[in-house]
Amino acid sequence: MEKKQVWKPGNMLYPVPAVMVSCGDKEGNKNIITVAWTGTICSEPAMVSISVRPERHSYSMIRESGEFVINLTTKELAYATDWCGVKSGRDVDKFASMNLTAAPGSVLQYAPIIAESPVNMECQVTEMIELGSHHMFLGKIASVMVSEKYMNDTGKFELNGTGLVTYSHGEYFTLGERLGKFGYSVKK
Repeated sequence: MEKKQVWKPGNMLYPVPAVMVSCGDKEGNKNIITVAWTGTICSEPAMVSISVRPERHSYSMIRESGEFVINLTTKELAYATDWCGVKSGRDVDKFASMNLTAAPGSVLQYAPIIAESPVNMECQVTEMIELGSHHMFLGKIASVMVSEKYMNDTGKFELNGTGLVTYSHGEYFTLGERLGKFGYSVKK
């Protein structure tokens, strides 16, 4: 057996998506927070989760408005994704600083989409769970917007051709080599 080291408990579930979550408040202020603690929690109804530290500027916006948008990130958005994760919206306008467009979505009232993202999932908060260092917002996906730029001739959305970014153990990566398709291990 391969020799193993025992470490203190910690999260080592990698890679994870690196997404920009956009939000807004009832006074018209808007912000972007970079989140790696996000995931699918249900397919019917379509639901996701994001975990945010309460001291983050976006936390109160999401909590008060009950809305957020998960914007998938690409290789072209990698720099902005990292920058929006290390700068505070209390100090800078992240949309203006990164030349990102805060556009209205199709459903939400306060949280804008990031127009440059290939996929925007507009979410309505259904529950907030205080877990410790992070609080988890459960969100029902109210609308999904996709960029027509990635539609092929047959009308299929080519998500894997967008240059999606992942985060793994402190570093960003784009998706790599395709290994197979769901069910390939049992297909004859």
